[in-house]
Amino acid sequence: MAESQTSTETDWVSRFADDVIAESERRAPGKPVVVASGLSPSGPIHLGNLREVMTPHLVADEIRRRGHTVRHLISWDDYDRYRKVPNGVPGVDSTWAEHIGKPLTSVPAPAGSAHPNWAEHFKAAMTEALDELGVEYDGISQTEQYTAGTYREQILHAMKHRADIDAVLDRYRTKKDPAAAQGKGGGKKPQQQKKVDEAELEAAEGSGAADEDDGSGNSAGYFPYKPYCGNCEKDLTVVTSYDDDTTELNYTCSACGFAETVRLSEFNRGKLVWKVDWPMRWAYEGVIFEPSGVDHSSPGSSFVVGGQIVREVFDGVQPIGPMYAFVGISGMAKMSSSKGGVPTPADALKIMEAPLLRWLYARRKPNQSFKIAFDQEIQRLYDEWDSLGRKVADGTVLPADAAAYSRAVRTAAGELPSTPRPLPYRTLASVADITAGAEDQTLRILGELDPANPLTSLDEARPRLDRAENWITTQVPAEARTIVRDEPDTELLGSLDDQGRESLRLLLEGLDTHWSLDGLTTLVYGVPKVLAGLEPDAKPTPELKAAQRSFFALLYRLLVSRDTGPRLPTLLLAVGADRVRRLLGA
Repeated sequence: MAESQTSTETDWVSRFADDVIAESERRAPGKPVVVASGLSPSGPIHLGNLREVMTPHLVADEIRRRGHTVRHLISWDDYDRYRKVPNGVPGVDSTWAEHIGKPLTSVPAPAGSAHPNWAEHFKAAMTEALDELGVEYDGISQTEQYTAGTYREQILHAMKHRADIDAVLDRYRTKKDPAAAQGKGGGKKPQQQKKVDEAELEAAEGSGAADEDDGSGNSAGYFPYKPYCGNCEKDLTVVTSYDDDTTELNYTCSACGFAETVRLSEFNRGKLVWKVDWPMRWAYEGVIFEPSGVDHSSPGSSFVVGGQIVREVFDGVQPIGPMYAFVGISGMAKMSSSKGGVPTPADALKIMEAPLLRWLYARRKPNQSFKIAFDQEIQRLYDEWDSLGRKVADGTVLPADAAAYSRAVRTAAGELPSTPRPLPYRTLASVADITAGAEDQTLRILGELDPANPLTSLDEARPRLDRAENWITTQVPAEARTIVRDEPDTELLGSLDDQGRESLRLLLEGLDTHWSLDGLTTLVYGVPKVLAGLEPDAKPTPELKAAQRSFFALLYRLLVSRDTGPRLPTLLLAVGADRVRRLLGA
């Protein structure tokens, strides 16, 4: 078992673990601790939804490290209604609109999918990503639960106590925002509120908790249960009567006109409305901890109302439920246009290793928002991650940072796969850019980075190398890719003044003795210093920095016909000494 974290550590995970263990022992001593997540496979399950899983996962894993038995339930809300046709999903067109209102498991999968229905198609990608991330969980299909009659007793109980549920909901139907009513003192400005509302709608996508239906608006009375039509399978049904004694229920379908009389004591084709379904499950499963998004923390939202319904109707207790903030994306414009939405965990895992992605969720408290980089920022992120690893290794790391690192690289079950030689991501990306994935060239370059300890196989640099190659090929626009010149730029070489020619001579003269990443770094920064009559290790002045920038721009123009490019030491290694000499006019 991996090492335990203790409550003396200052990270948020340990503090929640303390609270959850104490609450579980108070409520159900000796029983497994139950934490929960809910995901609706209504479309691609994105990186914002992943926080719904990672928050309880990290807490559950900490509790396991302490020797307790934990169940992390992931409810696949695949019995939710199909609400809309998502944009940009391959194999899906406007004809899928005819299925709106059906359970997600009754909607055809996108064309060409290997999966039997819509829900299974989108569950599959998320399941694979969770496995790679080391998330241990018990998956529960709500389609299976409802159609098997698992919740029959709870449904009948809710219908019997529908007036009590309606009374709880009614407390919020007329609730006003006090600050808004006053028109001052803490209320959001209309423009601010619009931005928040749009963000909340985006965050709600892919979460079962997105559907705020409470079952109201029926002229025949309030009913917390909604049948799926026996003819068209849609939930555009209206309950017209219900008898508590016989459990006889009548409904009509506004979509196709079908009407039916059923007995709820034996009928399994329907579900409780969300604001009743969620608290019912809290009580049924004995959930101790379940976070929710910001869209569920406002007055009248499903988490707030659910807390009263679980207590007053189902004789249960609301879980400890921290609100989690948004997960943003930097550099997602290209992906958004092609995929029609926010990137998924599977998308992120193509360009970053699982421990890094875990770390992004572990190092921030749930109520702190953060961004996941798909642009150049991913290189800085990896630099920060590698720096943290070095601090952990030499014992200079802060306790909270050490805890976040530990949660990223291992679970209670053991270490996650890692790269044996974690070379800098930016270096790997530059090499992948220049070599276009040619393995022989890649191995040559990476082998020359550190001549004293040469890389002998690309497997030593994997999977990080593969992630960097994927980033270059999928996220860097073609016009930003690096193309090394085939022939020298004779016009530019011929126009150089004496100082320009001397700078190239000094560089070429030092290639053989400086042919390593560190050596070439010293060389390219040192040439302008030597030209200025200084020692190669002299501290740079503003004038010297300007001279260095000019020298670097000259090298980039001669090598790749641009003013900028990959870091010059990496670029020189990639081009190779002989080709560098030819392109620089030797």
